[in-house]
Amino acid sequence: MTAGELCNRTVYIIRPDETVLEAARLMKKHHVGCLVVVEERGTDRVPIALVTDRDLVVKGMAEAPSDLETMQVSQVMSEGLVTARDTEWMYDVRKKMRARGVRRIPVVDAEGRLQGIIAFDDMVEWMAQELTDLAQLVSREQKRESETS
Repeated sequence: MTAGELCNRTVYIIRPDETVLEAARLMKKHHVGCLVVVEERGTDRVPIALVTDRDLVVKGMAEAPSDLETMQVSQVMSEGLVTARDTEWMYDVRKKMRARGVRRIPVVDAEGRLQGIIAFDDMVEWMAQELTDLAQLVSREQKRESETS
C-alpha cells in the first residue's frame, strides 16, 4: 500500500501569517491536534510546516500568553517538515516517521502539492490490518493442510 492510498484526504490547513488564536480555533472546531501550514502558490497548496496543539501551548501560551491574538503561526510552527510522496510504500513511510520521531506526516505529489496526511493512529491501524491478514494466511494454510491429511 502507498501513502497516497492510506492518507486521510481531509486535511486542515493554515497559513504561516495567520494567528495562533486562529490556529487554536480551527483545531477546536475540527477536533484535531495538528494543522498543516501551507504556502499557496496559485491554486496549489504546498506544505511548509506543521503546527500542533503542543506547539500552541509550549511555544505560544507558555511564552507569551498575552500575544495570542497577534502572534503568528510562523512563530510557533515546527521546523524541519518531513513529507511522504503519494507513491511511497507505507513500509518506507513507517521507517521515515520512526527515524525522524514524527507522529504525523503530510503526503505530497511529485510537485510537492498537499494530498493528505498520515497520523500515527492511521499507521497503527494499517499495521494491525497487515498482521491480521498474515494471521489469517497461516490459519488458512493450517486448515488446508489438515483437510488434505
